[in-house]
Parts: sequence; structure tokens; C-alpha cells
Amino acid sequence: MAGQRGGRGGGRAADAETPTWARELLDHLRPTGRDVRKVVAWLAETVHGTAVLQDNSGTLVAGTPMPLDESLVAGILTGRLASAATEEGGSHLRLVRVEHPDPASAGAGVLAVARPEPFDRRTSDILTHTVQVLELLLRARETTEAGRRLKRATSDLRLAILQLLMVEDTVSARRVAAGLWPGLLDTDTACVYVLEGDAAERDRLAEECLGVTGDRALVVRCPAMDGHVIIVTTGDAAGAALRSLVDRTPGTLLGGSARQSLARTATAYGQAVSALAVARVRPDKAALYAERNRPERLMDPAALRAWTARLLRPLDALPHHTRAELLATTRLGLEFTAVSAAKVLGVSRNTVRARMERVESLLRTDFTDLAVRATVHLALSTQVSLADGQDENGGTRQPRARLDDLLAGPALETWARELLGRLDSDARDLRRTLRSWIAAGGNAERAARALAVHAQTVRDHVRSAEPVLERRLLASGGDLYEVVLAHLATGELAHPDLPRDEQGPPDHPDHPGDPGHPGDSGAPVHG
Repeated sequence: MAGQRGGRGGGRAADAETPTWARELLDHLRPTGRDVRKVVAWLAETVHGTAVLQDNSGTLVAGTPMPLDESLVAGILTGRLASAATEEGGSHLRLVRVEHPDPASAGAGVLAVARPEPFDRRTSDILTHTVQVLELLLRARETTEAGRRLKRATSDLRLAILQLLMVEDTVSARRVAAGLWPGLLDTDTACVYVLEGDAAERDRLAEECLGVTGDRALVVRCPAMDGHVIIVTTGDAAGAALRSLVDRTPGTLLGGSARQSLARTATAYGQAVSALAVARVRPDKAALYAERNRPERLMDPAALRAWTARLLRPLDALPHHTRAELLATTRLGLEFTAVSAAKVLGVSRNTVRARMERVESLLRTDFTDLAVRATVHLALSTQVSLADGQDENGGTRQPRARLDDLLAGPALETWARELLGRLDSDARDLRRTLRSWIAAGGNAERAARALAVHAQTVRDHVRSAEPVLERRLLASGGDLYEVVLAHLATGELAHPDLPRDEQGPPDHPDHPGDPGHPGDSGAPVHG
């Protein structure tokens, strides 16, 4: 648009000779001024007329709509005409082809300019150079949009892999990951980290996580919590890199799980979220899930496996993928809210509730009962460590194991009494309030009526018990269920009614269902 003269002052001379309109047009190519609509508006003002840019379908891209001769437009779009000029009713019109990189636009658009005066050399030059600038801007915009689409598609693919891992479909997860991240999931175990930060900064945090972990981790923007980034890593180096990221990023927290099998990704995710609560009070703002003495570790392993297999046996008649889907959904639904579980799994909350209701029906239990939720959660936590939910004896006959037997062990009772005994030093009788709140299904209003106190008092007492017990209680999940099991072990709460836990002869491995029990057949119950 402008030449360059040699010698001292040549640049200033060239600027002086460059038409004002050319300098203004060049300004629209600066990073802060790249806007097709502004260029078309500038063109109309500069030539003292009106201008419109439309794509091959006639859709307005920028400018002021005006009636155009369809045959001329068609000729330009097909390439039969490079440009066209008409004069009608004292208005002079120019139509020019604008190449467009978007295949959806058939590679071209039409720029039309109308003015009351004929087009002279100056206005023709302005129109010609404006078309060149528009083509550059459209190409740049399409490149930017293509980059955004690729980044969005990659992000969606990472989320899809995580959702497959959450429902224990490790085979499909590996198959999907292999295309873009070869070797990422070529392992049997992994750790899950959850990075928490400002929701407005999450995209930047996710990009930084990708930068520090490279292709050694699966980085996903959490679909349930706006401020969370989920990282699934199979190596140890990623954990150190994430801690370093937290150290140099104020306002962030990091929670990490214990190493788990890929099939236990949902369990590891729950552990990482639980570890975030500890990270809040740590000076380094990072914490790993502590492998403390959980109730299941204090039970007889063989009896626990036998009890788990019997409790979940009504689901064994279902197709494998359906069974895995129901178990994974219920596990997440018990660990978090139905809404959060739905977002993590990529389904609707109604789907989560329907799947959990189906499990309720098959097990003939009631998930509104916290004791039932805690014992089913115990079974599901045990089930993921077994091969396809079966016992380790290859399906041979095992003696009957009942929940009463599991909870009667001396080690478990000692643990439970020590845990709940921590509450005894508080003069507010937190232990009584907590027991009533659990018996009321975690409903503060019902517990308040039973205790003849205000509902807010119940909530305050439960909240006060959390740091004493070192467990989250107001948020449903594994911490709460451990406390419920402690109450069951000490006899402070009645054991839940589990139909599969009734006295009777041992189950025969060849007959997993009990005839006459509705739901054991595995027939769909909730659509």
C-alpha cells in the first residue's frame, strides 16, 4: 500500500505520501483492531455510502443489508464474474468477490458498496484494498476458530476418557486415549489429583497443568465443580510438578489420592476431593489422601468379600456393561450429590437417580436411610477390589457372612469407640446430636424435632464435630459413612434392614438369584 524510500528521513517521507485512508485501513490489521464488522463500517464511511458483506447463502456477515441483483450475486459466487457494477436511480453499486477460507461458505462471499457518486480511482482503490484486508481477517478468524474447535474437541475427548474410567470401562478408555496420547493409560494403576482455584482462572490453570505434566497425565476441567481441574496421572513425576504449580500460584489447593487401579478411578477421585479438605489447613496447600484405619480394613477380609458378593448378587444376572454402569453410577451417587455425579458421568441427574433407584429395587433397600447408604457404600468399596465383583475363591461355596458378624469384631469396635469418644469432651453433647442427625437421615429439621432444639443448632453441632473427627459430615461421602459404621459397630444405631443379609442357607454359586425375590432376575425396573 505504501513504498519505502532510502536515505535519512525516507520512512517519514513514505508515511507522508501514504494516503490517510490506507493508514486507517492498515490500523484494522493491528491485533486490537481485527474486526470484519468495523472494516465494513469504515469502508462505508470512507466512500460516503453504504456497504454490506454477505456469505454464499445470503446471510449477513457485516454492514447494512441492501437489495442485490440475484443473478449478479450468483455470477460472482460461482466465479463467472470477478466483480460487477450497476447504476440505478442515482445510486452507483459495486459488487466484489471476497474469498472466504471457511468451507461452509463455499469459499466466497460478496461485498457490495453503494454510493450516490460514481466510483472514481480513489474509491476503487479503497474498495480493492479493503477486499484484501477482509480476506486476511476472515482467514485469520477461521484459523483462530479452527484452533478453538480443536482445543474444545481435545478437551471433550479428555472428559470422555475420564467418564469411561469413572464407569470402569478401562478397555474403551485406553482405546480412545491411544489415538492422541499413546501409552498414557498403558498401566494398571494411577493417582488422581484435584486442583482447586478461582473458577475464572480455571482455563489458565488447566493449561498450566497440561504444561507441567505434558503427555504424562489426563487433564480435565471438572464438569461438576467450576473451580476444579482433575488430573489422572500414572507416574510419580506429575505429582511433584503439580505441587510446584500450587507453590507458585496463590489461592490454589491440591488434593491427591492413593494409588489405585484404573478401575477404581471413581474411588481415587473421591479420595482426592477428600484430601482437599486437609489441604485447606496445610501451610503448603497440598495433601494426599491418608490411608487411615478405615472400617473395612478392620473386618475379616474373607467374610467381607463373602458378604459383599451376597449383597450385590442380585445385580449379577445383568449384562456386564449394565451391571458396571449401575455400580459405578451408584458409587458416585453415594459419594456425591446426584447433580455432581451426573456432571462427572456426562448424563442427566434423572439418569443418575433412575440408575440408583434400579439398584435400590434390585437390592430391596432404601437409600434415604443413612445406615443403608453406608453399608451399600461399604460393599461397593469392597467390590471394586474384586475381579468383576466376585470372590477370590473362583466361585466356590463360602459360609454365610452377615453384617452383624462384620461389625462385631473387636478391632472394629475398638476403633469405633475411640473415634466417637473424641466427641465426649464437648459439653454440648455433640455425640447425641450427631447420633440423632444420622438416625434422621442427615435431615437437620427432623433431628431438631427429635431433640427439641433449633435446626441451626443441629447443623452447628454437626459442623463442630467435623474437625474433632477429622471427617467431612455435612457433605455426603466416605467420611460420613465411616462415622455411620462406627455408630453401628458400637450399637448406638440399629443395624439396617438388608433383605440379602437375612439368616438362611449359604448361597450356591450356580444360583446367584433367590427365586421369588422381586428384582433378583435383573429385569429393568426404572426404564
